[in-house]
Amino acid sequence: MGVKTISADENVQTKALSQPYVVYGSGLASEDKDSISNALGVKSNYQSLTVNGSDYATYINSAGTSDASMISSVSLAPADPGTGVKVNIEPYDGSNNITQVTSQQYSMVATMAGVNDVIITVTADKPVSGESALTGVYKALANDGITLNQQNTQAANGVLDATQPAINQNSDDKSYPGKLMAAVGQVSSDLAKQRQKNDQLATKNDIQQMLQDALQEQGINDKTSQTTINNIVIALGNVQKAPISESNTYINNAKGMASDLANSVGDKMADLKDFANSADAKKAEGFLARIWQAVVDFFSNLF
Repeated sequence: MGVKTISADENVQTKALSQPYVVYGSGLASEDKDSISNALGVKSNYQSLTVNGSDYATYINSAGTSDASMISSVSLAPADPGTGVKVNIEPYDGSNNITQVTSQQYSMVATMAGVNDVIITVTADKPVSGESALTGVYKALANDGITLNQQNTQAANGVLDATQPAINQNSDDKSYPGKLMAAVGQVSSDLAKQRQKNDQLATKNDIQQMLQDALQEQGINDKTSQTTINNIVIALGNVQKAPISESNTYINNAKGMASDLANSVGDKMADLKDFANSADAKKAEGFLARIWQAVVDFFSNLF
């Protein structure tokens, strides 16, 4: 499938993963590893990695965290071009242990960090907020030769932090996370487009007006507190300043992701057809087809 790289001038993943990955949190109890693998749908061809506090410091927050607190685990599968980032949160032993971060948040934040065309599955063996799960995504990409810009990943995580209070305050509205992240993604796309067109950064007041308009369009302006709006404005300003907003590819990725998220509800964004159409699955299908053809040819030669 060729060498997988990040374009230096775009800071966005432009090639599919060369293989699927599973990344375990360093705080995962060893006796739960097999159960976590089953929950994530891991198969024998998945490359296994472990993510720790040092990785969190690299990709998310320079302050870092302890190895023991890295609980959530993730798997990544390559997807077809144009898929974007689809995220499934899977239950563990019948319980959803990702207590705060939603699939829609993971999806848009990963897009803001430069991730594209992957299917991400998240789970944990005990209740956790889920904030550290994206660390595993970034580490897997780096292992695959796709090193995301640290300023992008940290700015993207700022959006995760800024949107979390609003998600918590509207936990009774299952459509809210998708609508909120759709609004945030649309504004981020527009800010990147403005930066590239005019070589100027929007002011804080401009961003706030753009965000309020987007929230109004999604019908959730009255459900989003002014304090939360102020914090999201600051976070969007940081994304606007990050290298990701210099990428024309990002403009389209964020806009497309925003459109997908507007009506996204629940923990599962990807289904079986997404996995079946992935490059990894096609490779497997091709192998099986070659085996079948060899069987057909063998019996044909007998007669």
